[in-house]
Amino acid sequence: MTAPTTDPADGSGTHRRELLPTATAADVRADLLTRIRARPARPLAALALIVAGVAGGLVIPRALGRVVDLVAEGGHTTSAVTAPVIIVAAACLVQAVFSGWGDALVARCGEEMLADIRESALGRALAVPLERLERSSMGDLVSRVSSDTALLAEAVRSLVPQLVGAVLEIGLTMVALLLLDWRFALAALLAVPLQVWAVRWLMRTSRPVRRAERIAQGELARTVLESVDGAHTVRAFRLVPGRLAAAAHSSRVTRDLALRSTRIGTRFFGRLNVAEWTGLSALLVVGYVLVRTGHVGIGTASAAALYFHRLFDPVNGLLSSFDEVQSAGAAATRVLGLAQLTEALTGEAGTTRTTGATVELRGVGHSYVSGHQVLHGADVRLAAGERVAVVGTTGAGKSTLARLAAGVHRPTEGRVLLGGVPLDAMSAPLLRRTVALVNQETHVFAGSLADDLRLARSDAGESELLAALETVDARDWAQALPQGLATRIGQGGLRLTPVQAQQLALARLVLADPPIAVLDEATAEAGSAGSRVLEAAAERALKGRTALVVAHRLTQAVRADRVLVLADGRIVEHGTHDELVAAGGGYAALWAAWSGARGQGAVPDPA
Repeated sequence: MTAPTTDPADGSGTHRRELLPTATAADVRADLLTRIRARPARPLAALALIVAGVAGGLVIPRALGRVVDLVAEGGHTTSAVTAPVIIVAAACLVQAVFSGWGDALVARCGEEMLADIRESALGRALAVPLERLERSSMGDLVSRVSSDTALLAEAVRSLVPQLVGAVLEIGLTMVALLLLDWRFALAALLAVPLQVWAVRWLMRTSRPVRRAERIAQGELARTVLESVDGAHTVRAFRLVPGRLAAAAHSSRVTRDLALRSTRIGTRFFGRLNVAEWTGLSALLVVGYVLVRTGHVGIGTASAAALYFHRLFDPVNGLLSSFDEVQSAGAAATRVLGLAQLTEALTGEAGTTRTTGATVELRGVGHSYVSGHQVLHGADVRLAAGERVAVVGTTGAGKSTLARLAAGVHRPTEGRVLLGGVPLDAMSAPLLRRTVALVNQETHVFAGSLADDLRLARSDAGESELLAALETVDARDWAQALPQGLATRIGQGGLRLTPVQAQQLALARLVLADPPIAVLDEATAEAGSAGSRVLEAAAERALKGRTALVVAHRLTQAVRADRVLVLADGRIVEHGTHDELVAAGGGYAALWAAWSGARGQGAVPDPA
């Protein structure tokens, strides 16, 4: 059961694209703290292990300083340096074991949080009304749940452990310098103003570029996806050069922003090198003075120089990661922004419940673009269990009427009520339980046939799956597959025919078992023979349900309880098939043309 993302047949034209919500940095921080507080044991254990590893590493410069003192004093045998060397070896082992263990725990905590974020973001995207998603760029959504989450995953695996370790190592190393002599720490701090200047420059310069780069990547993804999804239309209307030009333009924009980010990073590292040179020069001068005046030994001065040298990697890693942090931060705001979509994944809208299986459209009008009305003043009521067919020429507004009845769109005028409840008062879960839309653009998900069917009802047993397939006359071919219901279909698996794919969608309708069903030309993708098979399958799938059927063939209208005829976005005729034929209006002419062509062996498409 799928819904289309565009409606060119109804004259909607190009929709105004709205970017999906983006969270603020404060939202990201609040979300992170909430997740840490929810499960604090593992983060605290990781912090303790990293502290132990850094502390072990700080022993190394002091032990090497002792070796320098022993050599400078002279008169000692080689055995005198045995103890400091053993200490160095033990400290290296402690640092490696505890730091590695701590980094692994940090990464694991991050992966768990990321999994929760990814599932929440996808759940929100699936729960939000399709109308809201259709107003946005599909590339924007795809880039958030793919490239943005991939960027966050990479940050979790490498960046977060690096940052945590760097912060702890810098802090504890400065404490060690203070313990040696406060003047060493003061000399080392001379590098800080230059580092702060470099970071402020990077943040000011890189942040807008990184944000623009993420948006440009989403636009590029949108352009490619729309071109691929609409390949037939693009070729039919000879739009290939224009689409290629649009993709080339998006690629150039993305490339130029990436190169600009690289240039910014190169200049930033140059500024960090200046800061390192300044700090190390100051510390060597201070060490020289303190040794000459007898305030410290040469071993202590050597240890101070080694401590400062140890700061090069964590400081540079920390400061240079600001560029990656900004990229990850931009990705986090986009992924967590999906949580701001207005429809909740769970819960109901108050205590609202449907009271039946009726469908009512009261004075309904709709426009996709302001000033361009595609449906005008539609008044329709479907009684429980009634089947109504909708016919009309291309662009008459049939698909728009179907989407409004299915709750995919909210009308810009009038009201739609399902089971006596207005759409605006229905939560997303209640809407999904009440009505289902099946159209001609059926998607076959990658996985087993059973998994694809269980998308409609996750707890369905094998017997129930087979019964649903039997209802739509698909059981025989399904059981004839190499592994039966366990056969992998979709991308990377068995390719289903258009008829089989549509039968699969109708079987999902049977499993979901909503009281109301909307079929929007659900047999249009099959040939004449396939259409007859699907019409029979749809007939059985709709049994006992209130149904609105956008008819691809007039045989569907003949079997309906009533027929609505649309023209230019208005209902111009309504009644039973026999009544409309007897009235001699537009439907009668359409029926006469269809019946005559059918007698000659050619059946035209009434839509």
